[in-house]
Amino acid sequence: MLTRGPLGLSLAAAVGVVAARAALRTTRRVAPRGVLDRTNFRGRTVSLAGGPALAVGASAAAALGAGHPAGAAAALVAGVGAGAVGLYDDIVGARPDQRAAKGFAGHLAALRRGRVTSGLVKIVGVGATGVAAAALLSADRRRPTGHPAVRGADLLLGAGVIAGMANLVNLLDLRPGRAAKAGLLVAGPLLTGPSAGTAAGTAGAVLGLLPDDLDERVMLGDCGANSLGALLGVALAQRSGPLGRAAALGVIAALTAASERVSFTQVIQRTAGLRELDALGRRTP
Repeated sequence: MLTRGPLGLSLAAAVGVVAARAALRTTRRVAPRGVLDRTNFRGRTVSLAGGPALAVGASAAAALGAGHPAGAAAALVAGVGAGAVGLYDDIVGARPDQRAAKGFAGHLAALRRGRVTSGLVKIVGVGATGVAAAALLSADRRRPTGHPAVRGADLLLGAGVIAGMANLVNLLDLRPGRAAKAGLLVAGPLLTGPSAGTAAGTAGAVLGLLPDDLDERVMLGDCGANSLGALLGVALAQRSGPLGRAAALGVIAALTAASERVSFTQVIQRTAGLRELDALGRRTP
């Protein structure tokens, strides 16, 4: 485990960059031809290899930077677990029979007809990894103990923050670099205190892949976006107690609910500042 001083945080970020780049090269080499190819919003063929690369690189670096075994285990479970079910949905969800089910309601409707969709597997899997990661964080003996009901609520709130962030970041992954930039903005304030090492390792991996993402050579997909969000959720949970987790979960829930009614892409395009930040570094048509 690395220390949380400036040198330790810099090393965690550097490990994130190197691990993500190495994982990207490996993914490109071992993935069967065409399996990870997708068409992006501009009609270009882009590889989903960025997703596994981010999941592996960010999870490893966040675990190294966490500073204690419980935090390291939580980062690995959240990052790898959310990334794995996201990758399953990226691959299986591309099949024609899976594309009809959209949103949580669509997946539940398919289940009522006796069909388990890849999206439902992802929803359940991300929720399970959130619970497991929050339970590992609660095992950290340095966290204050209290009434069992308070500890139980704290665990559920932590699970909600981790799973909710995984879903929210995935909702932003509609344009090159958008989810990555959002992840960096969230990670910035978390680079102090108990969450510092987790956030630094995660941010390093994002920075390592951001040029390829912006240049439309790779995309994060559900795998990368879910993993990134889950790791940011772990950092948020590390930094806060029940009240802080409840506040974070309230914001996450509000933004998620808003996404059902409004298009984040349209809001960004209509808002000065957000529009320029969203386009920053992206290749021109």
